[in-house]
Amino acid sequence: MPDAEHVAAELAKAESMDDFFIASVDGLPGFKRSKQYPGEIYMNTTQYPKLEKVYQNYTLDSTRWLRYLPREDDIVISTSYKSGTTWMQNIVLHMIFQGQNVPEMRSVSPWLDSPVGDPIEKVIENLEAQEHRRCIKSHIALDGLPFHEQVKYIVVARDARDVFMSWWNHYSNLTDNAYAYLNDNPDRFGPPLPRCPDDINEHWRTWISHGWFEWESEGYPHSGNMHHTQTWWGYRHLENILFVHFNDLLANLEDELQQIAKFLDIRLSAEATAEIAHAVTFSTMKKEATKNPTAGTQTWKQGMKTFFFKGTNGRWIDVLTKEDLAMYETTKSRVLTTECAQWLEQGRSAFS
Repeated sequence: MPDAEHVAAELAKAESMDDFFIASVDGLPGFKRSKQYPGEIYMNTTQYPKLEKVYQNYTLDSTRWLRYLPREDDIVISTSYKSGTTWMQNIVLHMIFQGQNVPEMRSVSPWLDSPVGDPIEKVIENLEAQEHRRCIKSHIALDGLPFHEQVKYIVVARDARDVFMSWWNHYSNLTDNAYAYLNDNPDRFGPPLPRCPDDINEHWRTWISHGWFEWESEGYPHSGNMHHTQTWWGYRHLENILFVHFNDLLANLEDELQQIAKFLDIRLSAEATAEIAHAVTFSTMKKEATKNPTAGTQTWKQGMKTFFFKGTNGRWIDVLTKEDLAMYETTKSRVLTTECAQWLEQGRSAFS
């Protein structure tokens, strides 16, 4: 551990905490300064995440990742559901295919842990055939995802209350065909997806206080939303993990694009940044997704208009009651560390 008197002396000389971290952390044995958030320091350890859990239900199968063969420049986008997954996939694909036509997302950026759709053998075959840099989607928490040092991981997250509002729009608009597709799968794991209740507050009270998996205590009937972020949070100091907040993408899209490109070792000019920023705005993505009026209608009542609904935050303010928010605070304090909770609620500004 660093000498306390040395730390105190260095702190007294610094004009700001940031000066202190810049000047001192490199000289303190066992400590490291955060590259993403200058106001944070970490124990400089080389411990890597361990595979501890198996996530399997009607929409997740973490064991499919055991078939994955990583490449040196692979990119894995790991998010909780309704937290900006598609947005980040679009961003990364536009960076990979700069100056080219961006392929249809599902054809090149598969959701590898989904047990519905193509069998894992077909997904892996398609990935192995790709000659460009690969980008793969996951909704698996880090305690259930095999971790590879050579892979770049982008973790996208959002305030749990905003996640819920987006999830409610998704869940409450599922069609009968969607329930049949998920629940009638002969290889389904565990119970079927229950029908969405009619009352949003009733569903909130279940979602915020019950988990699908025995080690989770929120996120039912999908998976733990807060839990997902917390499993990654303790490893945010690793150089191959980047945290991106939904709020920051909304507020400073071009700045965030530059941060993402730097993390991925992709050169991005100011002109290219502006072009990509325009291509991945919510309005542009929704316009493109809804060109075909029948797209997504097998899954949602209003098709892709449901999937690309608002893209905004704060809609919970007029929905959740005082009692509902008290439940949120209880779950937050149980599942999240203080720093992780602050980041989920505020994004980058929590550490500025």
